[in-house]
Amino acid sequence: MKFLLSLSTALALFAGAAQAVEKPVRFILVGDSTMASNSGYGDAFCARVSRANTCINLAKGGRSSASFRAEGRWAEVEGLLRGADAYRKTYVLIQFGHNDQPGKPGRSTDLQTEFPVNMTRYAQEVQALGGVPVLVTPLTRRTFKAGLLENNLAPWADVVRATAAAQHTPLLDLNADSYAAVQAMGQDQADTLAMVPRPDGYGEPAAAGKVEVAGAAKTAFDRTHLGAKGAAYFSRMVMEELKRAVPETAGQFKPENEQ
Repeated sequence: MKFLLSLSTALALFAGAAQAVEKPVRFILVGDSTMASNSGYGDAFCARVSRANTCINLAKGGRSSASFRAEGRWAEVEGLLRGADAYRKTYVLIQFGHNDQPGKPGRSTDLQTEFPVNMTRYAQEVQALGGVPVLVTPLTRRTFKAGLLENNLAPWADVVRATAAAQHTPLLDLNADSYAAVQAMGQDQADTLAMVPRPDGYGEPAAAGKVEVAGAAKTAFDRTHLGAKGAAYFSRMVMEELKRAVPETAGQFKPENEQ
């Protein structure tokens, strides 16, 4: 009888362990337009995730580390984390910086006093709800001057790096990696990553990434947002960075020939 009880207990424990192993993992993306649907790499990243798992892209264009929370969007993330029992683990990739820069009413944050606090709070709240925060430095803009790629997002990237170190969270240094890759491309090749082809006679690059040419029709072309080629390129970069920063995620993506 004792043997039968021990065997049944062992089988129950084995079944429970097997069920836990079979639970999917989940990725939640939080950020601005460079991660959002139709203008960033987020959907392309989700397309790389194994079909057995879940990927939700909640990034939204024009949002900063302050306005994303103020609009109630972060509350949606918290709600998802509270309902995490169906998942083995939830990774929340958080990327802000573009809209935290000065000159954007209702969105800008102070680099010293607000942005670090906002990023720290995001990381701590994900951890408190049992998720894994993954901080992502902002994707580079693709504006060259005299052959050199500008990086006016570097100070915001520095804050994200420091926050990740202080909070002991994984870091994806997308700013550094994307800057190096785009610098190696040069302006002409980098422009092929945009949402639409570069118009003929497009003017001198400006720091903000978009240029209005006198007398020319307005265009959706800019050097910040991404078309299909750019989304595919940078989503692969983010995936590879994540595999390195969090090795346990390496098996959660489709094989290369399925991506």
